[in-house]
Amino acid sequence: MNDTRALRIGDRVTLHYRLACNGEEIANTFTTEPATFQFGQGDIDPRLEALLMGLQAGDHRIYELEPGAAFGDHDAGMVHELPRGDFGADIALIPGHEVEFSLPNGQTLHGIIRGFSPDNVEVDFNHPLAGLPVRFEVKILAIQSD
Repeated sequence: MNDTRALRIGDRVTLHYRLACNGEEIANTFTTEPATFQFGQGDIDPRLEALLMGLQAGDHRIYELEPGAAFGDHDAGMVHELPRGDFGADIALIPGHEVEFSLPNGQTLHGIIRGFSPDNVEVDFNHPLAGLPVRFEVKILAIQSD
């Protein structure tokens, strides 16, 4: 059922959002279909999700988030040197490009190639926007609860 109460954990929310960093637009659903997800289930970063708590259908907010506030601080411990042999011959080793690793549990892990040598590849497993300022705009279109 649709209602005008504040957004809570477990609600299904439909919204438009725009995400930008340093003036560059990263994502924008205002010009496409809105996004719908179950609130509190980890579908978006918890730091962004926390900003939505308590909003109601019709609310439109813009958040200017300091570096690290949206996707965390950049953690040097998440940058790893991996043996070049771990990368298949079909993987282009281009600095700035994303690579995907399959984990034994079936999940995938994404990283950004930062550099490479004949023996190693430096991969950054931080979120690409970690440590950067982010502008997050959101408009709540509908909230549905069970």
